[in-house]
Amino acid sequence: MFRAIPRGILAALAAALLVTASPAYAQQKDFKPHVGQQGKDVVWVPTPDEVVERMLNMAQAKPEDYVIDLGAGDGKIAIAAAKKFGARSLGVEYNPDMVALAQRNAQAAGVLGKAQIVQGDIFVTDFTQATVLTLYLLPSLNMKLRPQILAMRPGTRVVAHAFNMEDWEPDETSDVDGRRVYLWIVPASAAGRWTLELSGAGASEKLGLNFDQKFQRIEGVAYLGPILAGLREPRLSGFRISFAYVDNHGVRRDFTGRVSGSTMEGSFRTDGGAEGHWTAARKQG
Repeated sequence: MFRAIPRGILAALAAALLVTASPAYAQQKDFKPHVGQQGKDVVWVPTPDEVVERMLNMAQAKPEDYVIDLGAGDGKIAIAAAKKFGARSLGVEYNPDMVALAQRNAQAAGVLGKAQIVQGDIFVTDFTQATVLTLYLLPSLNMKLRPQILAMRPGTRVVAHAFNMEDWEPDETSDVDGRRVYLWIVPASAAGRWTLELSGAGASEKLGLNFDQKFQRIEGVAYLGPILAGLREPRLSGFRISFAYVDNHGVRRDFTGRVSGSTMEGSFRTDGGAEGHWTAARKQG
């Protein structure tokens, strides 16, 4: 059971992140940020260290990951991703003074070569190569970015501090000292009609599948002759898919596999213990 964030804290967070007009910045060598300073789309409010660590742990950041932080501020998320998790990272920050500060922070942490902080507008920056994407933005900004995020590679982990993405429900939610953290895993596209082919486990047959999808939530049916058998426990996590159905002989078949564009492939197991292989191709039109 997660604790709800008190309304006062939510109000303070929202007030601290109010959208503001874009100021004219001049780089200052002695620049020191202050909470609430104006930015292009939000004002600066730092993410506590314990929240940063939980965000990266929820994303299961690893050395092979590429972490991109949108609205990098002083660079602490990009720096932590490189220093504590060994990942290559990039922070995108609009304010050049903050960029210079973040670069100094990365140098002081000994990760300047692995953690890059660049000046840029998050709404025109290409972040599609990220395997982990981190955000601390207002809901309206999350929603503005959502179409581009959903078009990223299936399996990309997206972690946001404090604010969600409306009807795209998170895959996981955590509370850290009263602060809410959300995780989404970008889902593959499984919606549509598929031709499923089975081999092994005493089966060699072809049948139809149909999936309806809303973000990572899926449901569907298997076409068993004149019978439409509802799929049991259908689940989509990134490119990983699983489902089951009971055939016309009362045998349950459990499927696991992966979605790759217009094809799927994996293994299945009957409730009697027999195992086999399956592939599926999406029907056109």
